[in-house]
Amino acid sequence: MNILFAASEAHPLVKTGGLADVAAALPQALRRLGEDARLILPAYRGVAEAAGAQAITSEMGLLTGTPPARLLQGTLPGSDVPLYLVEAPGLYDRDGGPYASAGGLEWPDNALRFALLARVAALFGQHDGVAGWRADILHCNDWQTGLTPAYLALTEGTVARTVMGIHNLAFQGNFPPALMPLVDLPPYSFQVHGTEFFGHLSYLKAGIYYADRIITVSPTYAREIQTPEFGFGMEGLLASRSGALSGILNGIDTDYWDPAADEHIPAAYDATDLAAKDTNRRALEQYFGLEMDTDAPLLGMVTRLTWQKGIDLVLDALPALLEQGARLAVVGSGEARYQEALEALAAQHPGRIGLHLGYSEPLAHLVEAGVDLFLMPSRFEPCGLNQMYSMRYGTPPVVRHTGGLADSVVDTTFRSLQDGTATGFVFTAATAGALQEALMRAFILWRDKTSFEALCRQGMGRDFSWERSARAYLAAYGEMLGGGG
Repeated sequence: MNILFAASEAHPLVKTGGLADVAAALPQALRRLGEDARLILPAYRGVAEAAGAQAITSEMGLLTGTPPARLLQGTLPGSDVPLYLVEAPGLYDRDGGPYASAGGLEWPDNALRFALLARVAALFGQHDGVAGWRADILHCNDWQTGLTPAYLALTEGTVARTVMGIHNLAFQGNFPPALMPLVDLPPYSFQVHGTEFFGHLSYLKAGIYYADRIITVSPTYAREIQTPEFGFGMEGLLASRSGALSGILNGIDTDYWDPAADEHIPAAYDATDLAAKDTNRRALEQYFGLEMDTDAPLLGMVTRLTWQKGIDLVLDALPALLEQGARLAVVGSGEARYQEALEALAAQHPGRIGLHLGYSEPLAHLVEAGVDLFLMPSRFEPCGLNQMYSMRYGTPPVVRHTGGLADSVVDTTFRSLQDGTATGFVFTAATAGALQEALMRAFILWRDKTSFEALCRQGMGRDFSWERSARAYLAAYGEMLGGGG
């Protein structure tokens, strides 16, 4: 199969979250299974040079509201994945991130920037394709490429089937309807059975409505988003398309996230000998200036500091946890109120709370390798990757029972520990008390070193490879090309 993966970010070229990891890893896994999987991204500043990309088309005028664009082709660094880049310097060649300025303000022309990406991606699904290559499957991701299924469904000569991948339904790409003529969508498509969503032009709604198949990043999340609690207003549409909706749990890059060969940590280790975790723990304690108290567990988080991630639950539970002797290492950034609260607590409890505001790839690896327990008390979590990283690194995660966390972490009970299925600690209610209760269970087991190491090894033995996920995607693609889905 010829498969084009359309996304707004991909590791290592540009990354703000888990989508970048998926956009890099899934095409690689599909290629290892013998498929011709490729990737298309905007040509953000520096990306073309990093990918060794060269122009393969002349300038094309594609949308009324955007400047002409060229298509470049290179290779995703560190892989054999062919990479297409949409070059429109006025839209993409700028300082800052893919969605916002260095100061955190969203680019005011994001609607046009990503409409152009979606329109170029759609060209690959039409009869002639682009530069001698045509996609059988166009796999779109989140609102930034949500218009691709709409462009194909509303255009004659379409041959590709489309997948709308939902990584987080909370981000929808809703814009004023006045943009319709600028992004060349026909007026008749602005209706409830089309692109309209509560009076807005919704890029994600367009993708969900027009795509042949909708795939979320975990089975539980696929069910959750059909309910008012998690549907963000789109639950009715998603329920009406339930026959085309499914969830496939993401994988992780098990070569890059491998404690036995991780260049970011001072001491490599595997499931046969966990002693080196002590060395990594000491390095993490030294980095954060934490007390080296081996009589208390070290907790870790690598996260966006947002309500979704349950940061308020951690803040509310912290006083009791600190009384128990716990220490906490946090890497992340986000809402100012949470950053300020963590800064204040770190100042009040020197040596007990370590805080790194911002993201650091090496530090993220060191946290996974060095802490005893990893916290993910998310209110909703479409898939989550850190809980899988944690298990791979012999660090039991403490998670709320939602989305991909529910699909990937097995709660530790006497029975699950004995039968070898336990991998972490799971709680249900989105309260500080429920989180604290789960952690108390974890602390009790942590003090039983033999049982705790058995739990660590059970997590390390789970298969979260992308090959497993890629085979599930191939099955879905095959159903679509065979007329199913």
